[in-house]
Amino acid sequence: MRLLVDGGVPVAGGLIGRSVELEWPHPTGPGDVLHVDSEIVEIVPSRSHPGGGTVVSRGETRNQRGEVVQIITVRLIVPARSRRALIAPFMSFNSYLSDIR
Repeated sequence: MRLLVDGGVPVAGGLIGRSVELEWPHPTGPGDVLHVDSEIVEIVPSRSHPGGGTVVSRGETRNQRGEVVQIITVRLIVPARSRRALIAPFMSFNSYLSDIR
């Protein structure tokens, strides 16, 4: 959770959270080494507002034993000029996650 708060998703023009599903299937403890994988699950351009759309992102956090300790699915309303512009900030966020591992 701290990674999401501290790192943030760098979206120019802001974003609006539509929904969040958050699960903690296994506990974490002191000394655990955590690894985050994040992916864009769906991109839906808005029919009523061509300057934006909805992005669905899913992240899994695993401990050193490979157990999933957190699952987060986020639906965001984001501004964009094109489909590529809609996903570009999330591609940067995934690169950011890869860099800090």
